[in-house]
Amino acid sequence: MEKKSRLKIARRVLLFWTLFIGLGALAGGYGMIADPSGKAMGMDAMLPYFQVLPFAEVLFRDLFFSGIALIVVNGITNLTAAALLLAKKKSGIILGGIFGVTLMLWICIQFYMFPLNFMSTIYFVFGLSQAIAGYAAWVFERQERFVFDPSDYKNVGTNDKRLVVYFSRMGYVKKLAYETADQTGARLYEIVAKERTQSTAGFWWCGRFAMNRWAMPIEPIDIDLSAYEHVTVCTPVWVFALSSPVRAFCQQARGKIKETDYICVHYARGRYENVAREMDSLLGVLHTDYLSVRCRTGYYKAERGEKS
Repeated sequence: MEKKSRLKIARRVLLFWTLFIGLGALAGGYGMIADPSGKAMGMDAMLPYFQVLPFAEVLFRDLFFSGIALIVVNGITNLTAAALLLAKKKSGIILGGIFGVTLMLWICIQFYMFPLNFMSTIYFVFGLSQAIAGYAAWVFERQERFVFDPSDYKNVGTNDKRLVVYFSRMGYVKKLAYETADQTGARLYEIVAKERTQSTAGFWWCGRFAMNRWAMPIEPIDIDLSAYEHVTVCTPVWVFALSSPVRAFCQQARGKIKETDYICVHYARGRYENVAREMDSLLGVLHTDYLSVRCRTGYYKAERGEKS
């Protein structure tokens, strides 16, 4: 079964907003230019409000300049982004999100000029929705571009005395686990969760476990952990704490690991040494080293933490 692409969904949503806003701006701008008095569109009563703007006596005696500005700022720009999205260009994603912010700024000017009204408010919501869709598409594009080939790590499994244990939902922790095992020749062991962890629905389900600090059910540990002289545990951070599957692993592995170090992978800034302390407590052993790695959609920045 083919994996559903969140990028495709987000791109389609963003394409809808760019076409909706772009075509609407073209139509509205054309109406203003065709009838600068605004009577045909019922906008003539709005002209006095334009007088609070700079150069109002020159630019805003009628709606002609406003129509041109609407076409340029929200029409042509969004249709350009739509064309780039149809061509599957990354620039379309970036510009689509930016033009959502542009619409919100445009509406903020209207908030300054006009009394609070439904039309300005709903278009601000439209701009916000477009900006969110653009950001989501940008994140998903970076996530789907992240790939690595496990076969590149030739030294993995050559050292029977070391083991690297990991849980990875998106693949970021898995890559670090392979790199670590390749450096030391360690064997690899993946923690497999019994709960749903993949896709957007899996993200929210994992968040439920993380918020409550629950251990997530995992497949039984089918290796002899005591046979290894050193075990490296690699874990993501969930809601500023130890991930739920690794919490379950540590509970089951208590007293079986002789020596350990940790690699902690997170999105936000911070060392998250509370994660290391919790693993020490659950495993019943003090770690010899701790590496805190900030990872944002596949881009890593490491910072070594304090040893116990």
